[in-house]
Amino acid sequence: MTTAPTPTETPAPERNGGLLRGRPELGVSLLLLVLGVLVLTDALTMDGEFTQRGPVGPQTVPLIVGALLAVVAVLLAVDVLRGGRGEAEGGEDIDLAAPGDWRTVLLLAAVLLGNAVLIEPLGFPLSGALLFWGAAYALGSRNTVRDPLIAAVLSVVTFLVFNNLLGVALPGGPLMKVL
Repeated sequence: MTTAPTPTETPAPERNGGLLRGRPELGVSLLLLVLGVLVLTDALTMDGEFTQRGPVGPQTVPLIVGALLAVVAVLLAVDVLRGGRGEAEGGEDIDLAAPGDWRTVLLLAAVLLGNAVLIEPLGFPLSGALLFWGAAYALGSRNTVRDPLIAAVLSVVTFLVFNNLLGVALPGGPLMKVL
């Protein structure tokens, strides 16, 4: 038989670390709200000469998306504060008790940041090869011959597809000046 908490007892989340303890969904709700406000602010402060063809202007979609993000954020926060919880991952190949692999996450973040810094001076073919090889290394591949070769081929093919077929100009860098 369970009994209701007496007035001197406090619910577990408040007693063990405050309102956010055991409620990570509130962080997601806050992130959605901030993103929604950012999108709404950006849409409302749009300036410039836009050509409007038809009844829908360039602000319409960002306003709708921003408003929906804010509404979903509020609804999620209300649901969580009323006791709603996200269902735990039910994957059969996932060990839910295992800690996060922060080394891999940090290596991938470093590779992406390095690509962002190096893409302009080196060009996409070289920085992209470093990106692909670095991502493979961060995810556990240690083949010192195969990985750089695949990374180089992927990078050059990606560059050629975007640059020549799709018409999206990527920086070629010194390698493309030689070729």
